[in-house]
Amino acid sequence: MYDLMVIGGGPAGTSAAITCARGGKQVLLLERGRFPRHKVCGEFVSAESFDLLAGLLAAPHASLLADAIRITRARVFLDGRTLHAPVNPPAASISRLDLDAALWDSAVASGVDARQQVTVQEVSGSEPFTLSTSAGKFEGRAVINASGRWSNLTQAPTNGQARVKWLGVKGHFAELSPPHSVDLYFFEGGYCGVQPVEMAATHEERINACAMVRADVASTLAEVFACDPALRERSQQWRPLSDPVSTSPLVFRQLQPERDGILMAGDAAAFVDPFVGDGISLALRSGSLAGECLMPFFAERRSLPEAARSYCLAYEQRLAPVFRTSSKIRRMLSLPQIIRAPILSLFEKTPALGHYLVRKTR
Repeated sequence: MYDLMVIGGGPAGTSAAITCARGGKQVLLLERGRFPRHKVCGEFVSAESFDLLAGLLAAPHASLLADAIRITRARVFLDGRTLHAPVNPPAASISRLDLDAALWDSAVASGVDARQQVTVQEVSGSEPFTLSTSAGKFEGRAVINASGRWSNLTQAPTNGQARVKWLGVKGHFAELSPPHSVDLYFFEGGYCGVQPVEMAATHEERINACAMVRADVASTLAEVFACDPALRERSQQWRPLSDPVSTSPLVFRQLQPERDGILMAGDAAAFVDPFVGDGISLALRSGSLAGECLMPFFAERRSLPEAARSYCLAYEQRLAPVFRTSSKIRRMLSLPQIIRAPILSLFEKTPALGHYLVRKTR
């Protein structure tokens, strides 16, 4: 009998598992894939999560954050304009291939029973819960679902909101002297983010190009690059360094930090529009928060429903504002060009507005 069973070995799942294991709890962590692996991700970690990430990483992996490239500014390319905003304090750029593997190793070092290539097929019961998996059945007092935005355990009715299919696609490229900025190229039907990233094993600096795009607009990175003149010109100098990876569909749902007594973390709880660049940070924070809220339950000072309510309240106060702000910005950027033109002009003339929006999405 485990105290906690965590589904999903990404930043949210490992953050939850490490938090509870270091609190002396018996934790099972199940991941259907295998590390190391590339993931469709902007690979941007905001400074607000540095202390949390540093605390989660085991000593052998401390350099992953300490040596990471720092991102000091953001540039937005839209309608022939270029908007600038400082990223202060600077963010870190860390490849998901390195980050996921380091967090997984840190979970193992913390005493977590961590198992890869195990698919969870069903969650049943309550106190204890039973996980039916490809490796048999497991029982535990509590469950955290960090299985991502679109798994058999998180799929929910979309009330017709998924009529437009969105997909994500990413690749690594070589570029001569890339700027230490996160560059967002917006076009009709999507956008592409570009930033430098360094691979821990080789210390090779490269750039990550990661796009979210409507399926009827583009399905490959080459098609994405052709959607924006500035991006098309810049990408002509790039040399591929990895095979592209993709994911679909990208579905936006209402926030759901808890369902049927199961705490939801990371993209399983809500999917933030990737252009705000805080997906990794929100995953780490939600996983850690879920683990912290369960600790009084494990100590028998609080019931599981009370622990779940505590998590939902904390999630609403600390994390939900980022999702709402990103939604408002997305709506603003989706306005007809004739309407958004004066808004963009205002941002060009008032740099403090860009800085304000960066802070509000952290």
